[in-house]
Amino acid sequence: MKEICTCLVFALAAGFAAGTAQAADASAWSDGGNSAVRLIAGSNGAGAQRLGAGVEIKLAPGWHTYWRNPGDSGVPPRFDFSGSENLAAAKVLYPAPHLLRNEAGQSLVYENAVVFPIAVTPKQAGKPVRLRLKLDYAVCEKLCVPAEASAELALGAGASAFDQALKAAEARVPRPTPAADVGLTVRRVNDAPKPLVAVDFKAPTDKPVQLFVEGPTPEWALPIPTPAQGAPAGHRQFGFELDGLPPGVSPKGNFELTFTIVEGDRALEVKSYLD
Repeated sequence: MKEICTCLVFALAAGFAAGTAQAADASAWSDGGNSAVRLIAGSNGAGAQRLGAGVEIKLAPGWHTYWRNPGDSGVPPRFDFSGSENLAAAKVLYPAPHLLRNEAGQSLVYENAVVFPIAVTPKQAGKPVRLRLKLDYAVCEKLCVPAEASAELALGAGASAFDQALKAAEARVPRPTPAADVGLTVRRVNDAPKPLVAVDFKAPTDKPVQLFVEGPTPEWALPIPTPAQGAPAGHRQFGFELDGLPPGVSPKGNFELTFTIVEGDRALEVKSYLD
């Protein structure tokens, strides 16, 4: 079995390497075991205050990795750029995931491949930025396996062959949207120790809609909302139990929650207070 897995990883990495574009556009692939990771560059202008880049993960068939909120099980990716040169900030953007249901419960995942766009701010504009990434993540089939990867890439002025890949990934990043624009409301339905929370928002009825929720900090592990019946025309309703709060946090408090609404190819990020 070990030999089969080793051969699969070797074939996977070899296939990825064969598709590598210009050397300046991408780092070498870093093998993570049933996955591979590299840095890619976007097209950047001379003296730009912000540079475009991305972290690309490709996965063996049947394997997946996780969003920043993994759901019932899993591990979110941890990006470390602390070893980089001329880097003031590297903001990682997360494309919308999809919901995976299996024997472990419900998880928010990426399958096959994912590109995480990075908004790179140089310390000194006009000088190259050398990104050095250390990534801790998990890859899962039926069981989860911890993975590590490292990659290095110099970003400077010039065109890149990866612009389309980065634009496609950015289009999947949920767009910040005021709650009023989608008519989103959130309220407690009862006064139980773990109150039921109801969410209502405007959404088309002719396509699948998914809703995910996050708390104010990464320490929160709220359940994935489930669809509810009885929504008025042109609206969707979901519910979830107020569970998974950090120790010492009262479920009766006031919190700002972040909702991700996925409607087909469109994804929105909406913040709203639960009073």
